[in-house]
Amino acid sequence: MTDDIKELSRRKLNFFQTLKAVAWGFFGVRKGKGYTEDINNLNPVHLIIAGIIATLLFVVVLILAARWFIGYFTT
Repeated sequence: MTDDIKELSRRKLNFFQTLKAVAWGFFGVRKGKGYTEDINNLNPVHLIIAGIIATLLFVVVLILAARWFIGYFTT
C-alpha cells in the first residue's frame, strides 16, 4: 500500500493547479471532462493540503462577514 501512495504523490500537476481544481470544486462548476483529468493527474497530498487551506479560508471569510453584519446592525 505504501508503494501506491508513493506513486500517487509523484503525479504531474503542481500545487497551484490543485488549488484551481479545489476552487472549482467549491463552486460546484467542474465539468465532467475536467473532473476526470483532475482525478488522473492530481497529487493526493496536494489535494488534501489545498482542501484544508480552502476550508480554513472559507471559515475565516464567514466569520469576518458575520462580525461585519453584527457590527452593522448593532450601531
